[in-house]
Amino acid sequence: MKIFFRFWGNSILAILISKLSLIFSPFFLPNTPGILKTQKMVSIVARTGRQFQRYNQGCRQVVGCIPYRYKTDKDSSCGAPIEELEVLVVSSQKGKGMLFPKGGWEIDESIEEAATRETLEEAGVLGNVGCKLGKWSFKSKSRGAFHEGYMFPLLVKEQLDFWPEKNVRQRRWMTAAEAREACPHWWMKEALDILIQRLENGQENGDEDEAQSQ
Repeated sequence: MKIFFRFWGNSILAILISKLSLIFSPFFLPNTPGILKTQKMVSIVARTGRQFQRYNQGCRQVVGCIPYRYKTDKDSSCGAPIEELEVLVVSSQKGKGMLFPKGGWEIDESIEEAATRETLEEAGVLGNVGCKLGKWSFKSKSRGAFHEGYMFPLLVKEQLDFWPEKNVRQRRWMTAAEAREACPHWWMKEALDILIQRLENGQENGDEDEAQSQ
């Protein structure tokens, strides 16, 4: 009798596990073992709250990226392929205009990890993070407090269809000139200028002098 109930209980458990796997299977990432897929799905939920934020002498530290890629087109005059730089911007949740993804740097991550995480959460892209573009001191329009901002370039390798802030932000690829016009933050525009200069000089992986502005 005990064997029967043990068998029956195990059978019910097996059925439940099978049903749950069918329900959650659409959320698993392709070509990855099931356990790893679930972990990756959970890990890209956007962080909220400021209890783990980093501060430097009272200034909140924020980190962001300028995601970029090269779009290949044909020259209409001779048919030769030409590469045009594009940057990815996202809509602001609190105001107008488009900006580069950025957010708070938290105590349990490196600055590069924070830059990558914020770009994934807000823009839904993955790629290679380059050397820091600079550090800026700026005043938050919404809170009136000074922040310390860091920006990095990110060469986009993968663009996701689903990401944590997909339902609250729009993303758009633009030329550098269009992004500079659309972005309301002067310090992000300066970071974009540094990136353009670095790319033109073939130094996207090299060190640049840190830009500090007040």
